[in-house]
Amino acid sequence: MIIDSHVHLKHGDAAATEYTPEQIIEVMDAAGIDRSVVFAMSTTTRRSIEMACDAVERFPDRLIPYVYALPSYERPVIDELREAIVDLGFRGIKLHIGECRLKEYIADPVFALAGELGVPCLIDLGGDLATAERIAAAFPQTKLIYAHFGRYLCTDAKLIDSFIALAERHHNVWLDAAGVVLDWTIAEAVRRIGAGRVLFGTDGPHPAPTPVDMARNGIRQIEMLDISQDDKAMVLGGSIARLLGV
Repeated sequence: MIIDSHVHLKHGDAAATEYTPEQIIEVMDAAGIDRSVVFAMSTTTRRSIEMACDAVERFPDRLIPYVYALPSYERPVIDELREAIVDLGFRGIKLHIGECRLKEYIADPVFALAGELGVPCLIDLGGDLATAERIAAAFPQTKLIYAHFGRYLCTDAKLIDSFIALAERHHNVWLDAAGVVLDWTIAEAVRRIGAGRVLFGTDGPHPAPTPVDMARNGIRQIEMLDISQDDKAMVLGGSIARLLGV
């Protein structure tokens, strides 16, 4: 089974591009992806819940919802996150440093809640290694997924190596390979922390070259790695299935 651990109903690009559940399923079917983790960002936590609920209601056997954590002046977001996970069956929490600074006084209640409820936090850190280290050390019982091996489309091999080393030190850290352009670093991470803590993801859908080709290229990237077939299967789906209990 291939499970995409990183799919957007609403992106964080300048246009805040949205994809319908039907478009996501169309890409999945064409690329051979069985299930996908979906979430919306660049919107409120409440709206992210509504969008993910709608998607999962349409395709309950294919889509797995995460809730987006974003502070609000209107309502206590922690209560919304708890409701989504406890009452609505959401399986994880998404945070993005570009929209929510991850300082102790802002984000730590979210990490504590995730640890309490046993769900992972998928975090785009924008390359902020110091914050990644702080969170991992401060919340050892919280399952942390660091998106893009630390930074989206990163060509700084030293930074990626530092994130792999961080995962070696902190066994509550998983690495998400979506948007990783230095292919060999994925194989390096598998060798150093094990395939069970490396997750396949597309960060899709994206229009270029086409949404389907992007997804296929992501799968091909894992299939071409110099690792065992068992490790490839784990990265492509087994690791996120084990993490989420699906």
